[in-house]
Amino acid sequence: MSLYRDEGVVLRNQKLGEADRIVTLLTRRTGLVRAVGKGVRRTKSRFGARLEPCTHVDLQLHTGRTLDVITQAETVRSYGAAVVSDYSRYTAATAMLETAEKIVAVEKDPALRQFLLLIGALRTLGEGSHDSRLVLDAYLLRSLAVAGYAPALTECARCGSRGEHRAFAVHAGGMVCSVCRPHGSTHPAPDTLRLMSALLGGDWDSADASDGRQRSECSGLVAAYLQWHLENGIRSLRHVERS
Repeated sequence: MSLYRDEGVVLRNQKLGEADRIVTLLTRRTGLVRAVGKGVRRTKSRFGARLEPCTHVDLQLHTGRTLDVITQAETVRSYGAAVVSDYSRYTAATAMLETAEKIVAVEKDPALRQFLLLIGALRTLGEGSHDSRLVLDAYLLRSLAVAGYAPALTECARCGSRGEHRAFAVHAGGMVCSVCRPHGSTHPAPDTLRLMSALLGGDWDSADASDGRQRSECSGLVAAYLQWHLENGIRSLRHVERS
């Protein structure tokens, strides 16, 4: 039996048999892990409540033939209580967890920066210091950037020419100049692009000062950009409040 210890965020769980669950986690050292929590659905389970989504846990696991098995679980911090009472926070957190699983994708491929990014986003969301839509969009943009898909915002995504270009093409990789502009490009407001840059760069003063119209347009661009590059729809995004 090969034992190992790690900490991770519970992304989702699903029923297995009568009393078990398959728990999907993004861990600090191992990356994406799918493991069995034996007996966690029983009311007398020692750590069933610690393996709920949005929970940061310290784990001991042993390697199995197909799925690893969780043998110990201790809560480091639970973000569930902070987000479940507010619909906008809850839907934003759900979209973050789904995105984290799909953007890492390959199991047991270390993804420390993605793990730290998710922890930070959940903490910020739980604190309620910023609008939940802004926190979600900042997380999505930075997660894409860490994965190598950062949108071009200050230069043309195709030719690299710098300047305040007016067209945004999801399939081209971001802003495009008038020469490179492909069919189907959109023309977001300059303030919307400044908001995207602020979220990507962590300028929360500028982001918090944005208005509802900028946030709505920014959210639409970020969602379209994310789903194009992941090549898989993030189903929970449809429930996020973006009005």
